[in-house]
Amino acid sequence: MSKYDPKKLRPESMMMSYGYKPELSEGAIKCPIFQTSTFVFKNAEEGKAFFELAYGLREKTATEEMGLIYSRLNNPDLEILENRLTLWDDAEDCAVFESGMSAISTIMLEFLNPGDYVLYSNPLYGGTYHFVKEVLSRFGIHAIAFHAFESEENIAKIIEEHGIQNKVKMIYIETPANPTNALVDIEACKHVADRYTTDEHKVYLAVDNTYMGPLWQHPLKHGADLVVYSATKYIGGHSDVIAGAVLGSKEVIGRVKTLRTFLGNMAGPWTGWLLMRSLETLKVRMTEQAQNAQLVAEYLQSHPKVNKVYYLGFLTEKDDPDKYRIFKNQLSSAGAMISFEIKGGEKEAFKFLNALQLMHLAVSLGSTESLVEHPATMTHSDFSPEDKALYGITDSLVRVSIGVENHADLIADIKQALEQV
Repeated sequence: MSKYDPKKLRPESMMMSYGYKPELSEGAIKCPIFQTSTFVFKNAEEGKAFFELAYGLREKTATEEMGLIYSRLNNPDLEILENRLTLWDDAEDCAVFESGMSAISTIMLEFLNPGDYVLYSNPLYGGTYHFVKEVLSRFGIHAIAFHAFESEENIAKIIEEHGIQNKVKMIYIETPANPTNALVDIEACKHVADRYTTDEHKVYLAVDNTYMGPLWQHPLKHGADLVVYSATKYIGGHSDVIAGAVLGSKEVIGRVKTLRTFLGNMAGPWTGWLLMRSLETLKVRMTEQAQNAQLVAEYLQSHPKVNKVYYLGFLTEKDDPDKYRIFKNQLSSAGAMISFEIKGGEKEAFKFLNALQLMHLAVSLGSTESLVEHPATMTHSDFSPEDKALYGITDSLVRVSIGVENHADLIADIKQALEQV
C-alpha cells in the first residue's frame, strides 16, 4: 500500500475541499454562495493594504493573501473555483468569466493591438470566427486562417508569404476541431510561435480545449501560453450555466484578470458555486461519457446506413501515421464527441434527427444528456459552401455529444431512428 501524502492527491480527490476553509464559513461543509457586491474592512489600515495589492502598488508578503474588496475584483466563490481549476491543467493561475466568448474576447483584446495579426486554425467555433473576422477587424487587428491539417512548415510559410513575421502576435487553435475531430499539433504551433518570438515581440499560443475538457488534453504541457474553455460544456456539464475560463502562467493570467476587472465580465458567485458543484463529478461524468462514446461509435461504424464515422478512437498508425502520432502525444482519451455521415443528404439526416426519442436535438456539448445536431444548417451554417466542402461539413453530417445515459439505450435510440431513414 502506498503511503498517504496529502501533497500528492490527484485532482479528483481535491475537488471537494481544495482552497476552502469551513471554519471561515460557520463550518459549512460546502462553500456558501457569497451573494454580495462588497466586503467590510476590519479597519482603515486593512483597507489600505488590500488596495495596495489590488492596484499593484506593492508585492504580497510571504504569508499575505489577497483581501476581499468588491466582487468585480474578487469573490470567495470565484477564487476557490479558479484555484481548483488550475489543478487539472497544472496551471499557475486561472481566470473565470461569465461565458466562453467573454474569455476568448478578453485574451484577444489583451494581447493584440492595432496592426497585429492573429493566425487561427480552421474550422473554428462560429462565435470565435465571427469575433476575429468581424470585430477585431474594426480595431485594425487582422486575422489569417490555416487549415487544421497543415504542417508546421506550411503554417510558417503562410506567415512568410504574407510578410507578417514581425506582426503576428497570436496563434489561436481549436483542437480537436469542431465538428470532424480534426487534430492540430500543439507542439508544432508552439515551434512556429517560438520561431517568430523575439525579446521585443512575443507570439502567444492560445488553445481552445473545450472539446476535450480539462481531463483528456492539457495544452499547457505542450507549450501553450493560454488554454481556453467554454466552461458551459464539460466543466459545467449540466446544461444549466454559461461560463468560460482561461488558464496559464501567473504573469499571463495577471494581465487577463486586470483587463477583466475593467471589462467587468468576471463570473458571479452563483456561476462560481454551480461550477464548483460540477467539478466534484467531472471525472466520473467524463469517464462515463468516453466509455459510452466508444460503444456508440463502434455501433455506428458497422451500420449499413452510415457512410463514415469521425471518432478519434478509430485513428490508426497504418491509416494516418501523422494524426495518430498527434493523438497519442496530446490526448489521453478519444473523448465523447462523434460525427458521422448518413447515406443520403439533408433529407435523410433530418429524418434521423426528428426520429430520436432519448437523445436531444440541440447544440452545445459535454452535458450529462446526449445532444445531437446538424452542423451544416446549425452550428456551421455561416460557413461558405467551399469551406463546408473543404472541411467535410456535408449535408449528411450529424454531430453527437454523448452523455451519461446507459449506452444500450443510446444505441437503441440511434437504431430506431436510423430505421426511419
